[in-house]
Amino acid sequence: MPQTVIPIDNIIPIETVTNAPEPVTCANCQACCCQLEVRIVTDTGVPFHYIEYDKWGSEVMKRADDGWCQALDRNTLMCSIYENRPLVCREFEMASGECITERELAGI
Repeated sequence: MPQTVIPIDNIIPIETVTNAPEPVTCANCQACCCQLEVRIVTDTGVPFHYIEYDKWGSEVMKRADDGWCQALDRNTLMCSIYENRPLVCREFEMASGECITERELAGI
């Protein structure tokens, strides 16, 4: 039986379509969680000059005038006190559900 030959201009190209977002990595993080209020609840060694007190007297991380954490290195978007960061920052996992929600709220 003869084979049917399909002309090349009749072939529909295959495209992979995905709605999956790009995985969050250190290279594309954008540190939007560094705009959240961070209460210091345990002693992790946060340098005192990064600490202030909220209106209830609780220790919180200082923020710059634009709302970003003072410990954030603006050039690298990485924490400048990573080894001494607050507990809440240690528990906030990159690419977790909370992280993805904050990225969506930030329009990332």
